[in-house]
Amino acid sequence: MTQFVPGKQAGIAARGLPSADVHIWLADLDGLEASQLQQFAQTLAPDERQRAARFYRERDQRRFTAARGLLRTLLGAYLYCAAPDLQFTYGRRGKPALAAQFDQQLHFNVSHSRGLALYGFTWGREIGIDIEYMRQLDDGEAIAERFFSERERVALRSLPQAQRHRAFFTCWCRKEAYIKAIGEGLSMPLDQFDVSLLPNEPARLLHVARNAAEATRWSLAELAPATDYMG
Repeated sequence: MTQFVPGKQAGIAARGLPSADVHIWLADLDGLEASQLQQFAQTLAPDERQRAARFYRERDQRRFTAARGLLRTLLGAYLYCAAPDLQFTYGRRGKPALAAQFDQQLHFNVSHSRGLALYGFTWGREIGIDIEYMRQLDDGEAIAERFFSERERVALRSLPQAQRHRAFFTCWCRKEAYIKAIGEGLSMPLDQFDVSLLPNEPARLLHVARNAAEATRWSLAELAPATDYMG
């Protein structure tokens, strides 16, 4: 996982992404100077600028502009292409991909929470990424009872109370990454597949209902983006 510093580290991407690798970038969306944010804004397509303008809070407009501009900057570096020239298509659930005239073997995914963003890039296979700020929840266990699978609920209940907060976000983040990777988003019921969540248990997709082979096709990796964040 590499910290993105505008103007200094985009060259790392330009040196190449080996076919067997996954590159993960971490970006501080709130740490950009006004001039940097303006540069990113100039790379956006009209529809992206319209999306930014629809946010009520100026802070959220800035974060969207930064996240999208950073995505374009990194993709442009990998593809040796000017960031403003990139075009996207979207899956039926909204997952972005490169348009047909670009190298569609480059797969990517983006997630942001509060002021931090994670980007994942790889060749020739789908990827999903998620970052979550582990905020305090009064209803975390109720959410788990409603949305997690039976296996996950049992595992969560088995933990001491002090460990359940982190385990909840471990589970939620892994589930989000998987449904983003397959392009289904929250249209796929979260209780129809199991992920690992216990402390010191390797990150794994354990089982997918009605598809015995699916879990063997995917790998999960836990990230530690920053204090109080799960990836």
